[in-house]
Amino acid sequence: MSITIKEVEHVANLARLQLSEQEQEKFTGQLNSILHLAEKINELSTDDVEPTSHVLDIKNVMRKDEVVPSLPREEALRNAPSNEDGHFKVPPIIE
Repeated sequence: MSITIKEVEHVANLARLQLSEQEQEKFTGQLNSILHLAEKINELSTDDVEPTSHVLDIKNVMRKDEVVPSLPREEALRNAPSNEDGHFKVPPIIE
């Protein structure tokens, strides 16, 4: 499989790019090199390789979502600048 200059022109047109003839030739060569490398990679046998979602053994670092006792209301309000009837008291924003 290879890319032609016409295909590069078409993609450039879709992307609203104006490429010079030199740029079209340059990008055609670069894209063909990438395709050639992809074909080389496809030649590798991956029959014995297990599919993975990531190359590293990464696990979720978040704790389980479990119900646990929460902070007592009095302790939560202890450092509040102002509280009233067991709630945080804030200055009004609309008068």
